[in-house]
Amino acid sequence: MKIDRIKFQNFRIYKGVNEIIFSPKPNKNISIIAGKNGFGKTTFLTSLIWVFYGKMMSEVEDKYKKDIKNAGGYDKFLKTLLNRDVKSNHDTNVSSKFSVEVELTDILIPSIPCKSVLLKRSYDLKTETEELKIFIDGLENELTKDVGYEVFINDFILPREIAKFFFFDAEKIVSLAEAKSKAELRNLSKAYSEVLGIKKYEDLKKNLEILLTKLRRSGASPLQQTKLISLVDNEKELNGFIEINEGKQLNIDKEILNHKINSDNLQEKLIREGNAITLEELQEMKKERDDLKENAIEIKSNLKKLLDIAPLVISGNKLATLNKQLIYEHKLHSNSIDRDLLIEELAIFSTSILSKLELLKFDSDTKSIVEEVLNNTLAEKESLVESISEGKILLDFTNEQFRGFEAVYSNIKGAFSSQFNVVIQEVKNNRILLSRVQQSIRQAEARKDNHLASKIREEKTAIDDKIATLIEGKSKLIEELGGLKTNLASNNKVLSEYEKNFKLIKTDQKKYRVTLKLLEKISAIIQKIKEDKKYSLQKSILLGLNKIMHKEDFIYDVRVNVLDDVMDIDLLDKNGDVMDKNSLSKGEQQLYATALLKALVDESGIKFPVFIDSPLQKFDKYHSKNIIKEFYPAISDQVVLFPLLEKELSELEYEYLKPNVNKAFVIENRNDGSSFKSFPVNKLFHHLKQEVDVYSN
Repeated sequence: MKIDRIKFQNFRIYKGVNEIIFSPKPNKNISIIAGKNGFGKTTFLTSLIWVFYGKMMSEVEDKYKKDIKNAGGYDKFLKTLLNRDVKSNHDTNVSSKFSVEVELTDILIPSIPCKSVLLKRSYDLKTETEELKIFIDGLENELTKDVGYEVFINDFILPREIAKFFFFDAEKIVSLAEAKSKAELRNLSKAYSEVLGIKKYEDLKKNLEILLTKLRRSGASPLQQTKLISLVDNEKELNGFIEINEGKQLNIDKEILNHKINSDNLQEKLIREGNAITLEELQEMKKERDDLKENAIEIKSNLKKLLDIAPLVISGNKLATLNKQLIYEHKLHSNSIDRDLLIEELAIFSTSILSKLELLKFDSDTKSIVEEVLNNTLAEKESLVESISEGKILLDFTNEQFRGFEAVYSNIKGAFSSQFNVVIQEVKNNRILLSRVQQSIRQAEARKDNHLASKIREEKTAIDDKIATLIEGKSKLIEELGGLKTNLASNNKVLSEYEKNFKLIKTDQKKYRVTLKLLEKISAIIQKIKEDKKYSLQKSILLGLNKIMHKEDFIYDVRVNVLDDVMDIDLLDKNGDVMDKNSLSKGEQQLYATALLKALVDESGIKFPVFIDSPLQKFDKYHSKNIIKEFYPAISDQVVLFPLLEKELSELEYEYLKPNVNKAFVIENRNDGSSFKSFPVNKLFHHLKQEVDVYSN
């Protein structure tokens, strides 16, 4: 399946009618759409999510869910998609409609042979109506009407649950590599289930669990119902408070951002009054300051992670003793055969063999030798069984807990010391550089005897105080949120225990037993599918890593662990030790996430174009070359990249990419509207150097 063309009409920054034609070719699968920040690259991806999924776009990614919520609902969100100039003139004769249409080719629809499918979604601000039309080979089809347009897109084109793997920001996929908490691992497992088609089974499992809850609660006596209602109401109330708290934090973040913008503007005025440096120099210093602040947050986060395990490092020999105990218990679990039963089986085996020696008609000496060898071997086996059972189970870690400790212990033994020293040095260097930049900005501000500058400075100080107050308020909300979540967990535990006391009536008992059996069966099926699929996923991830990483044998093997509703992925070194993903650089984490993403796309079996925003972020030139040569040409039959030229894609990197490039476009912005300009593949950078208005630094 490929996208032949996309047409915009008054969609956000794309004023008027703008069309981009890809005309994909089998041997050249990559298209480039370059443009400066703010010119419409992110809007392009938003338009595609909207045309495919409409109001269901909130289910594709949390970003769209937040955008819709912040706008005050989907209906209000739609109004933000109309081009601003058109929106301001919608009372005149100017059309107040915006639309996006996409034409798909090489698409296979069961029972319907076709060459193309056209999707067109539009919204009219005057009538406040949204409309979706689907044309198959230029005509409307009864199948699409019968099943429903939204269902048709989801079932026959691209399921919305996995759309985020085909429309993604290359920098943000690092979150896949950073997943460590149980909640994050559950999200990863959910994504894994969606891509591999397990979600429908898990939805069924969830429905069965809801049915069980209803049946259990129906068995409550009138007296029990009172307490049950109280616990359920408390659960709803706590969830409501949590949602309100998170909404307040979001609003505070917006206020802080607005105040920071005003503070920066006032600082620019101070610079102008002082006339110490140019505005361009100020912008450079501000960018350097912001980058250093971001680095400081990242460095502090890394330091905190190292300090969290520092007590374990200090414990020294005791930690080694703990490791030995856990290894012993892990082996014991792996060989958890009943000792007495095993000895009994060995005895039966021995008797059976000895009784049949007569049939071999050995002479007495040979028979004695055979009996002695057999008895000695069995005695060794019995001794081994005895030795396995000599120790005691003291900790009884789960497999997940054991793997977690194993990863931490391997890190402490290996790279902890050097990592800690490097992070400490990074903290010092960052603090010195940040102090220098901030001092330079302060020195550039106006003289204190300048009255206008004094007034501006006072206004800036007042805004900075507001920012500090808001940050303090957010800290209190974060603390409150922690308490609410603790109370919710406690309430749910009491509720779960209380439900065990309910007595079901006979008819409900039968329903409960049948539902419980179905739940057990569906859980077993889900587990078996995950177990079967994990081996191909391991192989795909390792193959992808070997192709794009320039360090040979850096990651020797990959292990996918599936336990209940949690999926975790271990990266193993050549000694078989689990590598701590946090010890990887940001670039290496993105490489791992990229390999994981490709593996998931491959395993899904869905042929759909892949759109990648911010490609090659965080990659050095060696890894960029590998990504360009091995990843982009292979991830899909059609790949569309949205680079910031010379930053996310250099001219040299483009030379590596060029043999696979079919079309090259630049997003131009004039008169508050963006449009697409096609360039010959060989002339992309040549034209950009001559046309400064479309050249991206």
